[in-house]
Amino acid sequence: MQRGSFSYKKYSYSHHDQKGPSQAIEVHDIYMKKSKTRVILSYVGIFVFLANTCYSLLVKEELSTSSFWSIFVGVLFVKCLRYKPVKKESVVIMPTFGVQLETHFWSGRVIHRFVPIGKILRPVLNECVTPVTCYWSLALMLRGEENLLLVFQELQPPVKMLVPVWKALCAATNGKETCSS
Repeated sequence: MQRGSFSYKKYSYSHHDQKGPSQAIEVHDIYMKKSKTRVILSYVGIFVFLANTCYSLLVKEELSTSSFWSIFVGVLFVKCLRYKPVKKESVVIMPTFGVQLETHFWSGRVIHRFVPIGKILRPVLNECVTPVTCYWSLALMLRGEENLLLVFQELQPPVKMLVPVWKALCAATNGKETCSS
């Protein structure tokens, strides 16, 4: 049963319930919108970088400062235009068993990670600040581990898409208690 969905910039959010044999299973999907222009530009960027590097290393007899500079600019160009091959990331919440984290790639490959409900201390919304940007992430604090487990490993969806997933995880891990922000 579809409960909610909305889109924001390059991401789409979908939430639906599935009835299992003894419990309701919540599925939260965040889709990455595929842009053909971005895919083509990423391949063009990789081609330009490879051509630039080959020219700098093979044609010129010695490397100069301009060679390193052109390789550096090529790397930045490719980094800016690189294409993430992720189609969607899903959070499947089974209140009595645990949480399954799935990453679906455009190639058809799927990575599954399962976290038992007893191992989850609490879900946490983090604000990640870097010198260039600021974004939000959703992580799980796990018993017996020092590091947080990111729920969305590849994508960086906006906070308005993370909040419903965070609330559902809080409800599943804390029972009637709610997580404080």
